[in-house]
Amino acid sequence: MKNMSPWWIRIPLFFFIIFGLMEYVIDSGNQLAIIAYPITQLFLLLVLMILIAMELILQSIENVMFHTLPEKAKERYLATQSKTWEWTWAKKWYQKLTGNKPIEEEGEIILDHNYDGIRELDNDMPPWWVYMFYATIVFGVIYLARYHVFNGVGQNMEYEIEVAEAQLAIDEYKKNAKDLVDINTVEFLADASDLKAGEAIFESNCVACHMADGGGGIGPNLTDPYWILGGGIKNIFQTISEGGRDGKGMIAWKQTLKPLEMAQVSSYVLTMEGKEPTNPKEAQGELWIDETKPNQIVIPDGIKEQEKDTVTVAMN
Repeated sequence: MKNMSPWWIRIPLFFFIIFGLMEYVIDSGNQLAIIAYPITQLFLLLVLMILIAMELILQSIENVMFHTLPEKAKERYLATQSKTWEWTWAKKWYQKLTGNKPIEEEGEIILDHNYDGIRELDNDMPPWWVYMFYATIVFGVIYLARYHVFNGVGQNMEYEIEVAEAQLAIDEYKKNAKDLVDINTVEFLADASDLKAGEAIFESNCVACHMADGGGGIGPNLTDPYWILGGGIKNIFQTISEGGRDGKGMIAWKQTLKPLEMAQVSSYVLTMEGKEPTNPKEAQGELWIDETKPNQIVIPDGIKEQEKDTVTVAMN
């Protein structure tokens, strides 16, 4: 019996096949199973020992069978074993791709001229080179037809499309990532959870100046439609983030509160407008009219006592 491959090829081949199957079957997340589960190392060691043992057993059986053969059979067996195995199909393909003439046939293509004993062979171009040249011609025709005849998507257009897709992905991420909110992207948060969080932030940080009901104390009244630095979610967010008027206004909270927290408390402040505090402070600032609300009525400055009945909820 003639082995088609030596033992030093068979053992590693079967070992790595078993190793690959083990990694495929065992779900170990981003880690290799051999690292995530140390017990698999013992399993692989056992597999390697079994493969080596199998090779030794096969060699022993082959040796015993050899000694049971008659002398002529032994000679035939040794002659077969001495033959080296060759990749005949690979050699044929190599010959086709290179197109080289055997040394015995070089006399047929040798040229007449002679340079100091150096003679030249009239070899044809290697077939692999010719095939690649034909392939480039086919590729060039297809490329020309696609991008210059049928106006396919070129590199510049691909770049613009990818940039546009990336920008859409960024905008979508910013829309859902509330912690990235800023003065340009802040919006009123109507979810009950956000308003509840804003109320908790207000009670922890703002009641000392604005009172728990928003009626105002050191700070202005937050329940009327008059605002010193402008109303609306963006202006309130800006005031909380950067602080009020220099020297006498509110401190900047951007170092204490996160962007999401400032958006939550700004939204909660907006919900306080129109409420009736126990001891409301006199209105300060200018009447804020939200231009995005078409049904809002503008109140003359002299009729502040009727503002709650005639003005819809305005953004402070």
